[in-house]
Amino acid sequence: MSSLQRPPAASAQAPPVSLSAEQAKVVLAEVIKAFGSPENAQRLEEARDNACNDMGKMLQFLLPVATQIQQDVIKAYGFSNDGEGVLKFARLIKSYESQDPEIASMSGKLKSMFLPPMTLPPHGAGAGGTVATS
Repeated sequence: MSSLQRPPAASAQAPPVSLSAEQAKVVLAEVIKAFGSPENAQRLEEARDNACNDMGKMLQFLLPVATQIQQDVIKAYGFSNDGEGVLKFARLIKSYESQDPEIASMSGKLKSMFLPPMTLPPHGAGAGGTVATS
């Protein structure tokens, strides 16, 4: 178990969650570990297969699975067990990325686990460009 103590179960009127950079690293590491578990890796793979590299279907199939995996971890640290809790966690991590290269690296690793890589179109293939054919 980590040295970070989990807070008691959140009450209905929980105060806003505030984690230090070091605490955020611990939670982020747990989230990454959860994504790598065999059960969750299989859930993500099935969602990817259902999405067929279609961005709209990625949002429909993959994002809910990724959100649920994160919720299962972060709720133990005082974040609400819903999409809003995941968004608050993401904003907190984003706020530390510029200050802490380790958090930035971990955040990038997490995103790569459920977001497809962004590829740029080939040079000259944009609007108004002509493509030579042979």
